[in-house]
Amino acid sequence: MVRSIEDQRLSGGKRDLGGLKGTAVWLTGLPASGKTTLASLLAQEIRRRGFPVQVLDSDELRQVLTPQPDYSQREREWFYNSMVFIGRLLADHGVIVVFAATAHRRAFRKNARLKFPRFIEIYVKCPVEVCMQRDSKGLYQKALSGEINDLPGVQQIYEEPRSPEIVVNNKNKPPGDCLRELISGLEASGLLPEQENCA
Repeated sequence: MVRSIEDQRLSGGKRDLGGLKGTAVWLTGLPASGKTTLASLLAQEIRRRGFPVQVLDSDELRQVLTPQPDYSQREREWFYNSMVFIGRLLADHGVIVVFAATAHRRAFRKNARLKFPRFIEIYVKCPVEVCMQRDSKGLYQKALSGEINDLPGVQQIYEEPRSPEIVVNNKNKPPGDCLRELISGLEASGLLPEQENCA
């Protein structure tokens, strides 16, 4: 259960985290659904409101942790466990952590939820056909041609969240509209202080 925000105050030029301490926001969705873009925009907004924040993007972390990945089940489990561990270290030091990671199995995301005092799952929902059109990395083309054989949404099943805190439909909306929808959902649910209280 996500706890409500209580007694948010200004302290030393940075806002007191209060109930936000230990917060993780996980953006999940198919590859090329817009997770990284939305995570970056969300982090900018959180930072503008005076909170420390860090984005952990799975593609960027893989370049460091698994530069030659085989995407086996064992390696995926190791990678997501490592990603969560890094995130928890940041969260324990008062940083709001925004994850941008497909984590195509619900078990990966369930394990992450258990590791944080506050865990907010955001489902960036987008049809696979639209993701294919937006795919700047060419992952879907590689999957369809057989160059890769482990892409979630094509060869691997993507398990949709059953009860995410927020769903953002990113089928045909510009990033700014998606961000406003996400921020509105976070504020309405008491998961982020409203803007007028952030003077």
